[in-house]
Amino acid sequence: MMSILVHYQELALKGRNRPWFVDRLVRNIREATTGLGVAEVRPLMGRLEIVLRPGARRDVILARLAHQCGVANYAVAARVDADLDVIADTAIQLTEGRTPASFRVAATRADKQFPVSSPDIERHVGRRLIERHGWKVSLKHPDLVVRVEIVPGMAFCFVDREPGVGGLPTGVSGRALALLSGGIDSPVAAWRMMKRGCRVHFVHFHSYPVTSTASIEKARALASRVSAYQLRSRLWMVPFATVQRTIVAHTPAALRVVLYRRFMMRIADRLAWRTGAQVLVTGEVLGQVASQTIENLSIVQSAASLPVLRPLVAMDKEEITTEAKRIGTYDISIRPDEDCCQVFTPRHPATRAGRDEIESAEAALDVQALVKAAVLEAEREDVVPDWADPS
Repeated sequence: MMSILVHYQELALKGRNRPWFVDRLVRNIREATTGLGVAEVRPLMGRLEIVLRPGARRDVILARLAHQCGVANYAVAARVDADLDVIADTAIQLTEGRTPASFRVAATRADKQFPVSSPDIERHVGRRLIERHGWKVSLKHPDLVVRVEIVPGMAFCFVDREPGVGGLPTGVSGRALALLSGGIDSPVAAWRMMKRGCRVHFVHFHSYPVTSTASIEKARALASRVSAYQLRSRLWMVPFATVQRTIVAHTPAALRVVLYRRFMMRIADRLAWRTGAQVLVTGEVLGQVASQTIENLSIVQSAASLPVLRPLVAMDKEEITTEAKRIGTYDISIRPDEDCCQVFTPRHPATRAGRDEIESAEAALDVQALVKAAVLEAEREDVVPDWADPS
C-alpha cells in the first residue's frame, strides 16, 4: 500500500507540548489536502502518514506539502509488514528501472522492539539489492538512498525524499499583520513569520485613483501566492492618497517619507486590533533606503502601539531576492507598478529625522481624523491561496 510519509524536525524538540504542535500540523495538512483523495492523516512516532485512497491526486498532494510550514521532508512510501524479506522485496520493486552509479540503504527503528538492528536491516536489504541490480555501494556519497523505517506493527520503504519548508506549523505562534507593498521584501518578511508558526494577514496602502490599480492587483497576487503557505489570509486595502496630500500640503518635504510611514503604522495598528493580530510585520532592511536608518526606524515604530517585527532587518538584497525566488513571489514583485510611497516623494528625504521635528510637523495635522477616515475606508478581502499546483 502506498502512502505519503511526512517528517518534522523542530517539533520533535517541544517536549510535553509536542502533541499540540503535531496535532496542529495534522490539522493543517488535512485542510490543505481536502478533496484530493486523502483517507487519513495520522501521527506515527515522530512522523506522519498520509493514507491515500485509490485515485488520490498524488502530484497535487505533494505540491501542497511543499508549502506546509512545519514539514521537514516528505516522500511517497510503501507501507508493508515489518518483515525483512517483505521489506527487501519492496525495495527491489521500488528501484526497478533505476540505474544509479552507487547506492546505500538507510534504516531507522522507531520501534525498538523490532528484533533486527538498523545496521543489520541495511545489510540484509543492501545485499538483496546488489543480488538483483549489481549496484556499487557508497556509504558517504551515494547516488541513490533506499530508506527503511520501522514503526510498531509496520514498515515503510521509499527512495525519493523531498525537502519541506521546515519551521513550525501555521497557527502555533499567534497572529500578525504584515504591511505588504508591491516590492520584493515585504512578502518574504511575511513568509518568514509564517514559517515561525504565525498566521499572517496583510494590509496594503495604495494611492488609487491618483495612481493606477497596478499596485492593488500586485498586492492581491502576492498575498495569494504567499498564502499558499498558510491556507487562509485576509488582505486590507487602504486608500492612502488623502493622507499623502494632507502631509504634502502642511509639512516639510524632507519629512514626508517618515510621516507616511508613521501614518501607515497607526492605521495598521488599528486594523491589527480588528483582526486579533498581536504584532505588526514589515519588510524593512537596515540602511536599504532613506527611511530605513536606525533613527528613522525608531521614529516610525514609535507611532504604533503594537510591537513591530522586521524579519529581514539584517539581510542584504541578494539574500532576500534568493528567498523571494524560492517561495515564488519574485516574478510578481518585479512587475511594474506605481507604489504609494513613490507618489509625492521628496528629492532629498531626511535620513535621521528628529523626534521633535516630527512631532512639530504632526502638530499641523489632524492625525486622529486622518487615521480614522483611512481605517473606515479600508476594504477587507479574503485571499484564496495560489497553490501553484501541477496541471
